[in-house]
Amino acid sequence: MSEMLLPWYLWIKAFHVMSVMAWMAGLFYLPRLFVYHCQVTAGSEESERFKIMERRLLRAITTPAMISSLLFGGLLVSIPGVISWSYGWWDVKVAALVGMFIFHGCCARWRKEFDCDRNTHSERFYRIANEVPTVLMMVIVIMVIVKPF
Repeated sequence: MSEMLLPWYLWIKAFHVMSVMAWMAGLFYLPRLFVYHCQVTAGSEESERFKIMERRLLRAITTPAMISSLLFGGLLVSIPGVISWSYGWWDVKVAALVGMFIFHGCCARWRKEFDCDRNTHSERFYRIANEVPTVLMMVIVIMVIVKPF
């Protein structure tokens, strides 16, 4: 089966990169929306608008992009010769990827808290959280491109 994917390698890789870009865009923007959402009164018209924006971003863009990233990434690693499993960079990349999935789950939980007008975090918290996907992305890109070990 995986041998059959070899002719499609570049297409799968292209769709994986596009999926990751969309996923990262959502993970960069959602915490920024939370920062702005903290600045408005719960239950206000502005708050309701943020709830819609956050829900649509997560459900229509970020989560489908995460799923397609996982799907195309899984197809890529199933192609013989794409990954050299004996090097440590792969383990670091997977650990950072797990961190990205956890962060995505946290964003979903925070969105739900905002949706129920039960946000307990500060604007500063979301400003700091906004940096997490950037750091994880940097680790992942360095591991995949540079393969330092």
